[in-house]
This record gives sequence, C-alpha cells and structure tokens, in this order.
Amino acid sequence: MAFEYTAVQEEIREAVRRLCAGFGVEYWRACDERGDYPEAFVAAMTEAGWLGALIPEEYGGSGLGVLDGCLILQEINRSGGNGASCHAQMYTMASILNHGSVEQKKKYLPRIADGSLRLQAFGVTEPNAGSNTLAITTYARRTNEGYVINGQKIWTSRFFQSHLYLFVARTTSLADVKRKTDGLSLFLVDIAKAGDSLRATPIPTMLNHHTNEVFIDDLHVSTDDLIGEEGKGFQYLVDSLNSERLLVSSESIGDGQWFVSTASAYASERNVFDRPIGANQGIQFPIARAHMNIVAAELMRNSAANLLDSGKPCAQETLMTKYLATEASWEAAEACMTTFGGYGVATEYHVERKWKEARLFRTAPISNNLVLAQVAQHGLGMPRSY
Repeated sequence: MAFEYTAVQEEIREAVRRLCAGFGVEYWRACDERGDYPEAFVAAMTEAGWLGALIPEEYGGSGLGVLDGCLILQEINRSGGNGASCHAQMYTMASILNHGSVEQKKKYLPRIADGSLRLQAFGVTEPNAGSNTLAITTYARRTNEGYVINGQKIWTSRFFQSHLYLFVARTTSLADVKRKTDGLSLFLVDIAKAGDSLRATPIPTMLNHHTNEVFIDDLHVSTDDLIGEEGKGFQYLVDSLNSERLLVSSESIGDGQWFVSTASAYASERNVFDRPIGANQGIQFPIARAHMNIVAAELMRNSAANLLDSGKPCAQETLMTKYLATEASWEAAEACMTTFGGYGVATEYHVERKWKEARLFRTAPISNNLVLAQVAQHGLGMPRSY
C-alpha cells in the first residue's frame, strides 16, 4: 500500500491551501463573532469546483474520490477555517447520488455542483430519540397524492442556508415492522415550496454552527420527493455514513494540525523565566504526543478512504478513523490551550474558537462512546451494550 499522496492529490491540497489563504483567521473570527454563515468562502469554494468534487462528471462535478474530498476539508481546517458548511454539501448529496432516481439525479446534482442549489440541511435526530435513530417518531402517512408528514427534528444545521431539506421519517410505525431497521424512508423537500409546514427555530450554541430545531406540520409531499424505496431509508443512511465519518475525521485532522503548528510556534517564541516555554517538557511533550497521534489518525483515514474508494467493506475502519481523529484533535486542542495559558481564551489568538469546534466532533455526527460500542460488538464479537 502506498503511503504517499499522488501528484494530483498534492495539487488539490496546494490549490485549496491557496484559496484558503484569502480567508485568514480574522475572516473566520469575524464570522464567529457575528454568527455569520461564511457566504464568501462557500461561494469561492463552489466557483473553484471543490464542493462538487464528489459529484460525477456527467452531472457537472469533478468525479473525485472520497480521499480527495477528505483532503479538501483537511486543508480548510488546517488553514484555521471551518469546513462544516462544505462537508455538508459534499456528503448530504450522497443519498441522491447513490439511491435517487435518474430523474432526481438529473434534476438536482448539476445544480448542487454549480452552487445554484444548496443541500446542506439533513434531519435525522429527534428530541426524544437522540442517537437511537430507530426510535424516531416523525411520521409520513401515505395518501393518494403522496405523503403527509408530521414530526420534529433537532440539531438540523444550516436549514436557513439551504434550498433543500433531506430528512428521515417513519412510513411504518416501529410497532408494525418485523425488524426495527425497517419502515424508515428518506424524503427530499424544497424548503420554500413547503412554506409554513416547515418551521425552524435556531438553537443558540457555544460555536458558530447554524443549527436548528425543525417542526414539520402537515407537510404534503409527492412520491417524487421520496428517495429510493419506501421503508429502506435506514439502509440508505448507513450507506452514506462511511463517507460522512471520513469527511468529518478529515476536518478533525486538519484542526489537529492547526493546533500543533500554532502551539509549537508559540511555545518556541514565548519566553517566561528567561527561556522559551517550549523548552519545558510539560509544554513540549503534550504537543509532540498530539502530533504523533494526528499523524497516525491521518494514516488510518487514508487506509479507510482507500477501502471505500475501492468499493470494499470499511465500516469498522471508518468508525475507528472517526474515533482516532477526533480524540487526537481534542488532545491537540487541549495541548494548544495549555500552551497559550490565559491567552488561549482570548479571541485574538483564535485558539478558543478552534478549541470549541474540535470538541463538537467527539459527539457528532456519532458519539465516540457509540463508536467504542460498535467496534466492541461488531469488530471484536463482544456482547451488545446498546
């Protein structure tokens, strides 16, 4: 197995790096302080073709592999930016690409690729279900014209920045299915067309993530809004999770690289007691450990992405990548915060912003405790804990 990036991948990294240089840490701090969506950055990424990277060329994209998409996001976060709005556009469309009809692909994918249509809002989690997706109660009742849907979603990010809303609902109640994983379906809805049937309320959080609670009241949709077959939505969700985990992991790896480089530079130039604080092992060793774990997580990510791009089973590998990358990033975040001391919580140094962003990925899109449970049960054959 090759451990070096190809010449094309190095060109991708360099090109994204150049683009990100035009949106420095001050740009991101301003977005964070005002709660702004990074419109200018997303527009620049779209115009450069990076947000359509994973869409096949026949639909206006670049037809790149998942590893290439991972490198794009890694470079965004490595530059001090936040790739959340970009990863949403890159992986949410996978349900259309992998399970949509030919008509749906022709209708949506070219416009997602050119940026005239945004699909960044994905509704799965519900207040009373949490990580137990099978327990959701949002229900789509079949009618002669299609479906009428009622329910509620939480932690739906970028609803107000999207034209389309992809969400999962039950089309058969949990009590009436043979298997708990049956009876879930995926719907893709035009937000403007839905009108008052879709109402979103922003959730104030400690970081600039544009997340919302969404209320679905008597939403009438046609069968054309159903992705794939009725009742197979859970399988479609699982199918897209591998790419999502790797894309999110790549943002964590980029964050970790930013923390390590920022901390090591500051530790080398900051003098206290007549010597650089980086000469003290209490500062030096945590940064070095974080660096090694970030490098290891990147290698694990590359291995898992190669399996996915080759069409081979990789669920365990993507889970382990998600855990290792997010934990390594958090270790680097803590080392960086400790290195900066009191200055770490001052917004002018950008550490506190990235520190908050890094913490999120240990919980979302899947809790690291659930990752451990999955690896123990399905990787090691241990008894089920969840």
